[in-house]
Amino acid sequence: MNLPNLLTLSRVPILFVIVAFLPAEWPGAATLALVFFIVAGITDWLDGALARKWGLVSDFGKLMDALTDKILVVGLMVAVVVYGLVPTIAVFLVLLVLSREFLITGMRMMAASRGIVISAERAGKQKTVTQIIAIGLLLAVPAVRNDLGGIAGDGGFLDNAAQFIYWVGLFFLVLATLTTVTSGLRYFRKYWPRISEKQEAANS
Repeated sequence: MNLPNLLTLSRVPILFVIVAFLPAEWPGAATLALVFFIVAGITDWLDGALARKWGLVSDFGKLMDALTDKILVVGLMVAVVVYGLVPTIAVFLVLLVLSREFLITGMRMMAASRGIVISAERAGKQKTVTQIIAIGLLLAVPAVRNDLGGIAGDGGFLDNAAQFIYWVGLFFLVLATLTTVTSGLRYFRKYWPRISEKQEAANS
């Protein structure tokens, strides 16, 4: 197990740490959740950069990089719904994202069983970036309102700042949903014919 793969897999325990901090009411909990989320985002960039630099790119790394991204995003999107960081209507957007992620993951598993590795592509990475921005902004809202507001003691200004961040976060959640669905369609169009050909060849 090399360092890039360890960084990739580290996003799973980091997810549990973030979710553990989200419902906590003591000062600084929301900020720690945001900090660990930023750390997870850094590992998403660093693992690929180190793998390419050190010549450690592998099918395992490609597959796990995409899978751990999905675990992190899906877990946090469920968490922001459960802990009320998004309005009820946003549940529909989250369900669309979850549906796409599970469908593409299922297709990846089918492809892997037929010797086809579906690695993350530019469209998938762009989708992940918009998801990360949306989640990061939504996680920043309680950090600004509760933690920073408690330190600064200027509730009015920071409440307005938190509200602005909240609406920007919702905008990126809508954008993330659109990019998630469209990138899923691209993956399906590109790889499903290859999977079908492999299946037909195996049957014959």
